[in-house]
Amino acid sequence: MTNNTITSPKGFLAAGVRAGIKKSGKPDLGLLSCPAGATAAAVFTTNQITSAAVEVSRRHIRSRKVFAVVVNSGNANACTGKRGIQNAIAMCRHTAGLVACEWARGVLVASTGIIGEPLPMDKVTSGIAAATGRLSTTSSAGLDFATAIMTTDTRPKQAVRRLEISGTKVTIAGAVKGAGMIGPNMATTLCFMTTDVAIRKPLLAMALKEAIGNSLNKLTVDGHQSTNDTAILLASGRAGNRPIVARCPRYTRFAMALADLCDDLARQMALDAEGATRMFKVVVRGAANRADAAKAARAVADYPLVKCAVHGGDPNWGRIICAVGSTDVRLNPGRLSCRLDDLTVFRNGAPCTFDPKRASRIILQTFHTITVDLGIGTSSDFCYGVDLSKDYVTINADYHT
Repeated sequence: MTNNTITSPKGFLAAGVRAGIKKSGKPDLGLLSCPAGATAAAVFTTNQITSAAVEVSRRHIRSRKVFAVVVNSGNANACTGKRGIQNAIAMCRHTAGLVACEWARGVLVASTGIIGEPLPMDKVTSGIAAATGRLSTTSSAGLDFATAIMTTDTRPKQAVRRLEISGTKVTIAGAVKGAGMIGPNMATTLCFMTTDVAIRKPLLAMALKEAIGNSLNKLTVDGHQSTNDTAILLASGRAGNRPIVARCPRYTRFAMALADLCDDLARQMALDAEGATRMFKVVVRGAANRADAAKAARAVADYPLVKCAVHGGDPNWGRIICAVGSTDVRLNPGRLSCRLDDLTVFRNGAPCTFDPKRASRIILQTFHTITVDLGIGTSSDFCYGVDLSKDYVTINADYHT
């Protein structure tokens, strides 16, 4: 059977176990290991309040090699003071001792779950030990890892890309969790990716930042940024390719595949977002610059009335226009236009005659595209959004209890 999990690239093992951190008894501790060491890159939340795991991993990512990533779900270890930092370091130290890594800085850590509660360290350390004993390169081990990092997700989210670089087969794989508190800025939810490509650390970081910026960073579920957002990319170098040391065609090929994988993960997240029944893409064209296009696209994707209209299949284009106009982006009201897929509903500042039933069918699809032209320039950008349902409120009203 083809392995389409995070253990697919050469040089990686994974495991996921039930450590008892979650009251539900579901899997809650994942471990990713690269015994020979991996080149690592990461992006983190830009929220001013950050979890202990983010603070520790920001330091450890500077290490020349990373040998493991330990992840717990069910507890964010955020707003937990010095004790939280000590516990995050202890997770790294304990993992290092079990995977034969000489020092704690060779381990990265991530946490997700409820904010403000101390980690139950006895359960965490026991879970790390159990996960170490189950480390494997199998697809079932990769699936266990993807399952263990989930919180309100309803299913694990994974993706793999296989490509050739100068005749050498290279693999990139990823696992992501996230269904709510998604509206990041140069970060993501919790995302872990592996590759066996040989590449210099600065180039790996560059490829990751570009890939996240054009995929997971383009997704908003509720416009809320988490304290724990983390994306980590590990490269084992085991593919045997000639090392990528410059922004050459080989780098471009790798970067494009990584971006495609991240876009796949972003779409999976959108379709499993809290209470979501469908997703949409907002494309803004005719902007004065890309920053304006991005701001307008996100404004539409985050606009509660647009999200509610999408949920109900209501072709209420006025809400879209209102969302754009509520921003400070430059636009020409007399040239402003809007389409639902290929159906024009508003052109040059005036409504169009269209079939509302056809428009409703477009909106009720699993995925549709809203295109807005600001009529002021030539720049464009996009954002992914999801509908807003009663279930979103129910999930978040009951989350802590």
